Amino acid sequence: MRFGLLGTGHWAAETQGAALAAHPEADLVGVWGRDGAKAAALAGRYAAKPYTDLDALLSEVDAVSIALPPDVQAGLALRAAAAGKHLLLDKPLAVDTATADRILAAVRERGLSSVVFFTNLFRDNIVRFVEETAATGGWLGARVTQFASIYQPGNPYAASAWRREKGALWDIGPHVLSVLLPVLGPVAEVSVVGGPRSTTHLTLRHADGAVSTASLTLDAPTGVTLRDTDFYGEHGVATMPVPEGTAVEAFGAAIGRLIGCGPDPCDAGFGREVVAVLEAADIALREKRPVAVA
Repeated sequence: MRFGLLGTGHWAAETQGAALAAHPEADLVGVWGRDGAKAAALAGRYAAKPYTDLDALLSEVDAVSIALPPDVQAGLALRAAAAGKHLLLDKPLAVDTATADRILAAVRERGLSSVVFFTNLFRDNIVRFVEETAATGGWLGARVTQFASIYQPGNPYAASAWRREKGALWDIGPHVLSVLLPVLGPVAEVSVVGGPRSTTHLTLRHADGAVSTASLTLDAPTGVTLRDTDFYGEHGVATMPVPEGTAVEAFGAAIGRLIGCGPDPCDAGFGREVVAVLEAADIALREKRPVAVA
């Protein structure tokens, strides 16, 4: 499958580009970026062709892989879908449910394949854990703590404008929901409280009655990074293991699943479900009230 890579930043260069170049069933044809010099540099690194004209790139590929902020990604995904290209997207799919619905409709109307890259759901040991935990059932809820500290010198995401604007809710939140939803089911209602250092504390009432909580931040003090996910219920406690493998390996698995062109559990439909929860949480945080999920 011929791929075009949209984006020239750290994630595009070190994860998506590296995985596309290494995948035996993918051909990285070109790299598109608004900055021609950056596009040329990244394309040269992976023996691809640089583009600053998106339509020109779309005419040469079967699929696009997008490594750009979610608000930018959404518009490009719609353009690519309109051109009949399969979509390998980053999380979150979009920053509002209405736009996510448009992407989903475009994919379905044209019979295109789509995969949204929720990193952990492309790591074998986490996929096994999620499948086994969901099959066990009887869970009353879950407790998640995800504390990251990205605003440190040398961190490649420290200058990310969209992360500073949208915070951990939209950056870490999709990863959390990607594990909670397959096990506990859809979320019906969200309540949110903000805390120090831009920490977001969520309470999620799932449609089947389970209640999960999650505490998230991108600005934890140095040495206070945490990554814990525990499900609790009739069978005791199930703790999610430490993810195995690199992000490049996980993205390689996502490429393979898109090339397979079959229905995927991480398709645009699942991406839309995650966006709906995040949007409700955003409203709940601003308005200080529980919000139903669309």
